[in-house]
Amino acid sequence: MGGELGPLNGMLPALLTEARRRRMTLGIAFAVIAVAALVVGMFWPKKYEASTTILAQESSIITPLMEGAASATGNANRAGIANNVIFSRKVLNQILVTGGWMAAHPTPIQQDRIIEGIRARTKVQTSHGNLITINYADSDPQRAFVVTREFARLFISESLASKQRESRDAYDFINSQVEAYRQKLTDAEDKLKAYRDSNTDARPGSDADTNSRISQLRTQIENTQLELTEKRSQASALEAQLSGESEVNAVHTRQGIYDTQLADLQGQLDKLLLTYTDQYPDVIRIRHQIQDLRQQIAQSDQRKQAAQAAGTPIPLDNAVQMNPLYQQLKIQLAATEGDAAAAQARISASESMLATELERSKRISNSENVTSELTRDYDVNRDVYQDLLKRRENARVSMNLDAEQRGLTFLIQNPAAMPLVPSGLRFIHFGAAGLALSLGIPFGLLFALVRFDPRVRSVEQLERAIGPSVLATIPFYPTPRDRRRDRLHNAMLVLTVAGVAAFYLVLFWLRQKG
Repeated sequence: MGGELGPLNGMLPALLTEARRRRMTLGIAFAVIAVAALVVGMFWPKKYEASTTILAQESSIITPLMEGAASATGNANRAGIANNVIFSRKVLNQILVTGGWMAAHPTPIQQDRIIEGIRARTKVQTSHGNLITINYADSDPQRAFVVTREFARLFISESLASKQRESRDAYDFINSQVEAYRQKLTDAEDKLKAYRDSNTDARPGSDADTNSRISQLRTQIENTQLELTEKRSQASALEAQLSGESEVNAVHTRQGIYDTQLADLQGQLDKLLLTYTDQYPDVIRIRHQIQDLRQQIAQSDQRKQAAQAAGTPIPLDNAVQMNPLYQQLKIQLAATEGDAAAAQARISASESMLATELERSKRISNSENVTSELTRDYDVNRDVYQDLLKRRENARVSMNLDAEQRGLTFLIQNPAAMPLVPSGLRFIHFGAAGLALSLGIPFGLLFALVRFDPRVRSVEQLERAIGPSVLATIPFYPTPRDRRRDRLHNAMLVLTVAGVAAFYLVLFWLRQKG
């Protein structure tokens, strides 16, 4: 028959009865669980954690003083930098030596396994942007302390060395660019100088000089043309006056007058040639007068010959006299024509020089394109070179700052300490858990047995199951053998509990001593 048990107070008699019946089983289970927990606690690997905190200082008293003259080589991603530095192969190889793992001469595969274990037990955290905390856990407290301290030292040294290498590489790169652009600047300057030496029209100021010369020649041609027009007008007026005047008066010989005038003009010409060239305007004018006088002499001879041939009477030469007004007009006409011829000569010379200057201007214009390109290359290289010079000096200052550790600095805010107490589950935890489990598991199993066992264990359970009241019960009377067996079981139970307690006390005492 079966039935439901009542409340917990109704189950207590059944629980006590089953506990008395199964006390040896409960005692053995208690001892086994308690001892097993202690054994597990003894062999449970201990974990000692050591940590150190590093303060990364980016600013110092020298930072505002060197602002604009030096650039910081810091990086805001502190956690990424710390992980890359600490977990680098170079640092981990040094940790293998410091931690004593290399004393056993492990193979490369074993070294990789040890390194993976070190990485798994190492944590790097960053707080407040500039506090770097390194945690390392190990079964040996001395090794945990030594490895954590070495991690901090290697991180600082590698970070500073990395900063120095970075600033040195930056300086070397900029310095190489400076040298490259110095060579480019020198080449551009040499090309520009060689082109100007081979092309005289490409020198600075040639264009302005040529334009000024062209303007001057054009002005001179215009003025000379005006003068030529004026002289021609004067010559036309004098010719008109000459046409109304008689050339001679019958007083002197005409040939003698011509000879006198020719001798006078020849004397003036010889005097001018002692000082001036044939292109001088007065020389040209007098020669035109001599030419005109000779033409007049030739015409006079022709008239005489014509008169002789025709039989016409020829007047005597000694009765001819020159007309003074006619001669004066003739002289003025000759002078004006000479001035006009000189003006025409100046115009021709000026036009020739203008053509030469225009041709030179074209050559200068063609050479300006090449000169502008060469000058532009030179200016660009010069500007870049000067900028690189400033950057190189800034990089030099940054390199010196990093070399003297005046920029980003690292301070050990919280140095590593020897861990005295293991972290995580300790032996005392296993002892307390063993006692709790050694009591909880057997009584839990006992409670489950009483709760779910269908046998009738009390009068109340029977009355609830069948309905009518129970009139009487037959108690159990133990025999002497049963009593002896009970005493033996009790003694063994007491010894078991005492042995477990003694085992606990001895192990805890040994742990405290050792």
